[in-house]
Parts: sequence; structure tokens; C-alpha cells
Amino acid sequence: MFDYKTLKNTKIEILYEAFLSAFSDYQVKMDLPFWKFQQMLQRRGYVSEISIGAFKNNMLVGFVLNGFRNWNGKLTVYDTGTGVLGEYRKQGITSNMILNIKEVLKEKEVEQYLLEVIQTNTSAVQLYKKQGFEIIRNLACFQLDKNKYNPMATYKVEHIGKIDSTNWKCLMEFWDFKPSWQNSIDSINAAPDTFIYSIVRFDDIIVGYGIIDKKTGDIPQIAVNKNYRRKGIARSIVTDLLKNTESHKVGVLNVEHQSKSTKDFLLVLGFEHIVDQYEMVLKL
Repeated sequence: MFDYKTLKNTKIEILYEAFLSAFSDYQVKMDLPFWKFQQMLQRRGYVSEISIGAFKNNMLVGFVLNGFRNWNGKLTVYDTGTGVLGEYRKQGITSNMILNIKEVLKEKEVEQYLLEVIQTNTSAVQLYKKQGFEIIRNLACFQLDKNKYNPMATYKVEHIGKIDSTNWKCLMEFWDFKPSWQNSIDSINAAPDTFIYSIVRFDDIIVGYGIIDKKTGDIPQIAVNKNYRRKGIARSIVTDLLKNTESHKVGVLNVEHQSKSTKDFLLVLGFEHIVDQYEMVLKL
């Protein structure tokens, strides 16, 4: 028998050990030191009271780590990571954890439950569909080895301390698609000091920007004003971003498949298309 309860009283160190164990055979190899795990939870808005664990003799053998915030105008919970330790799989634990979460979310009047899943993980995709989740977007993930990048800087790139709400309103106009949860404005603002913010201005007006994690090389957002594209602005920004991260690998995750211009741009720069994900939602 397994006990299912929220992770309110479970220490982050225990979550970390369970996470590493559950994802040790994951399709995408994970480089996840403890600080990076903490940062991931912080960025994605982790809330222990709406996260569920499966326990066997008080040992955490399965978990669903959830974030919580307003998303597209609706109170939304986001699955930051679901995992079950290898020897406890195929015993219905994930389905039972989701059923428990549904009860918790109804109590809190949450309107929807959001997640991403690797498309080739067919068993997980089918499980979520069975639970009522629907696919809303196809997302592509890219990675670049810095050593294989040919730097090119046509324009002067500046750094700013942070992006305030007035600037965000302007920069959102540059988007070809809405960033996924982990790349959203709220996720960036949840850990603002972890990023470098690079911009290009023409006549004191921002015409392009990019954001990179100083340590991990994650690029949550990069965009150029639609009236100033194909001039080398984005490439100048990418060149600057790569100089300002410690990581040898740089990632751009969750590019919407319909954004051909973004995908083509990354491929031209030498990024490798590594995996595809579904963004799925359950209306509550």
C-alpha cells in the first residue's frame, strides 16, 4: 500500500534525491546539481501544499511537483516534474497521484492544470489523455555547443539590470508566440538575478532583446521587433548572450512549432533540434 499526501512537510533535500533517482533513466540526460534543482522550483513557482507524494513506509517513491500562478487569465497549476522511482513503476502510482491532485485543486478552485511531456514518451502521453488532458501546442527544444558557434556582432549590445513592466509591454509586441510556463515573464521575474538581459537599441528605442541564465545557459526569451528583422540584430544578441554564461551548452526550450522563423533562425546558428514536447492542459 502507498500513502498519498501533499509535500508540505517534505524537505527539499528529500525531493531532490527522489527526483534524481526517478529521472536517472530519462530520455533527455539531466545535469542537475542541487542549486539548479532549487532554482528550477523557484522559477516555476513550486508550491508544496498543492504537490503530491506517494510514500511507502514513509519513503518518498513518487512525486508530482506543482507550481501555481495566474496563466492566460486563469488560476493555473503547472506540473514542474512528475516521477516514480524505477522499482515502483507500473503500479498505478502516477494515476493515483493525479487523482489526489484533482481533489486538492478543486478545493482551491483552480481552473486548469498545465504540463509538458516529451512526445516520444507515449505511455505518459496516453496516461495524461486518459486523465482528461488535451494537447494545446507542439513545442520544439534546441541546444547549441558554444564551441561550434561562429560569433558575429553587427550591432552594439547593452545590458540592463532588469526589465520593468513598462518595457515588458513593449517587448511582448515582438513575440511570435507566447512563451511556455518556464520561459514566461512570471518565471523570469521569480528569479531575476539569475539572468543577463541583453538589448539592442536604435535611437534609444529597444528593437531586440535576449535573456540568458548566467550559469545554466538557458535562453528563456529572445525576440526582435518585426520591423527590424533580417538585419543581424538577433545574431548580435545571441553572440552577446553566449559570452555571458558559464555553461558550454546553451538551450532554447519550447519553441512553438508554428514559429518557422524562430526554428529556422536557431538551426542556421548551429542549434540542434533535440526533442519535441506537447503542451497539455486539463480544464477543471
